Amino acid sequence: MRVAVLSREYPPEVYGGAGVHVEFLVRELRRIVDVDVHCFGGSRPEAGVRAYSPPVELLSANAALQTLGVDLEIAAALAGADVLHSHTWYANLAGVLGAALHGVPHVLTAHSLEPQRPWKAEQLGGGYRISSWAERQAYESADAVIAVSYGMRADVLGAYPSVDPARVHVIHNGIDTTMYAPASSDEALGEYGIDPGRPFTIFVGRITRQKGLGHLLAAAERFDPSIQLVLCAGAPDTAQIADETEAAVNRLAALRSGVVWIREMLPRPELTQLLTHACVFVCPSVYEPLGIVNLEAMACETAVVASAVGGIPEVVADGLTGLLVPRTTVSDEEFQTGLADAVNALCGDPARAAAMGRAGRDRAVHEFGWDTIAHRTVELYESLL
Repeated sequence: MRVAVLSREYPPEVYGGAGVHVEFLVRELRRIVDVDVHCFGGSRPEAGVRAYSPPVELLSANAALQTLGVDLEIAAALAGADVLHSHTWYANLAGVLGAALHGVPHVLTAHSLEPQRPWKAEQLGGGYRISSWAERQAYESADAVIAVSYGMRADVLGAYPSVDPARVHVIHNGIDTTMYAPASSDEALGEYGIDPGRPFTIFVGRITRQKGLGHLLAAAERFDPSIQLVLCAGAPDTAQIADETEAAVNRLAALRSGVVWIREMLPRPELTQLLTHACVFVCPSVYEPLGIVNLEAMACETAVVASAVGGIPEVVADGLTGLLVPRTTVSDEEFQTGLADAVNALCGDPARAAAMGRAGRDRAVHEFGWDTIAHRTVELYESLL
């Protein structure tokens, strides 16, 4: 079987959870089937990987139109594949057109949904209507939809009620627990100005409305003064949210010490050091189909404080591997207070936080291994042939 994986992101150009998912899924799928990757961006030296850039005629066009231009080129290059598997709206339309053109089944993985992310209009302008249209075509025509959580499956069926529920399958995201594992070294703490003598909580994510960074910065004003806040946050969606974040971080730093902002994407060995030595990992997302970053923290034996949205409760076991904070039923202020209370509770009880961290790694190892996920994915492919 030859599988064509279609994705905007692929190493080394990975900036979000979908890209991490594709990276590890492809690695495991290649142990079972033949895989070609069709991705966006610069050329890759890796065998079986072909990258595409927007047609020169569209370089001054809206970003969504540039994406569709890439999708057309990918669709034309898919001859010989037995199954197409697309990831995110950026590559979904390539799957739709490629399946129709070459007469093969199209599977898509639902990492997020455009109807659940109206703030994307800030980034794409009118292109948001185009991305929403492209996504709808894919979901309503795909031979199978993989939801990365049961919460995501419910969102898919709610957003696209014409989709047959029998075509929506839950296969969770995974984690490589050899690459994400407790790190003995703490050299990275000093390198980034983190005081090893004070507890710290850490956030890792893009600067986007979805990730709820603004809520965390507001909550941090209520953190115990001994707690440091480390922000591994970059790649802002828009200039506006970049400016808002800059102002909020500066305001917080004026109120308290121990605010560390790391704007670049860290190499994985350094990131695992920071995750390992953090007392708490915080995920304040307002929308999250699964939240693979929570698995990364859990695999590093770190307790998690997270919003109880989307698929997060399927990953973070409340009271066992971390604490979940209500989001959808409370006001912004109540949510921010809940985040602060949870962080203060765990940082104030390091033995409890450490026990949650150990339970989190055990859960990551036994329930979210990529080998199991890859085999379930191949079984789905085979059911369509």
